[in-house]
Amino acid sequence: MSTESAVPRVLSPDVRSHPLESDELDPSDVVAGAPATASAGLAELGGIEVGIWEITEGTVRDTEADEIFVVLSGSGTVTFEDGAVLELGPGIAVRLRAGERTVWEIRDRLRKIYVV
Repeated sequence: MSTESAVPRVLSPDVRSHPLESDELDPSDVVAGAPATASAGLAELGGIEVGIWEITEGTVRDTEADEIFVVLSGSGTVTFEDGAVLELGPGIAVRLRAGERTVWEIRDRLRKIYVV
């Protein structure tokens, strides 16, 4: 049986409330507040990972991987080194590029589906 055929058809009955495991944030990446992150991998297909990621209120710096994500809930902004600012909210789909340096300012706990 191939890996792809072993992946269940339903990855989560409700991604909005799917349980997540806490991730460690590097304290040097925290700019303001006491944000915490959590995630859950849902599937890996052909080297591509699909999962859920969440961050609580606060501000953090990050260096991005190649990623596409869709925000499920919450709000905030992501600011890029070139000064571009994206307003994040439910429904927005975003493309990040490997190596981009960003600052995430989260106003309300944000949950997203990611593809890396």
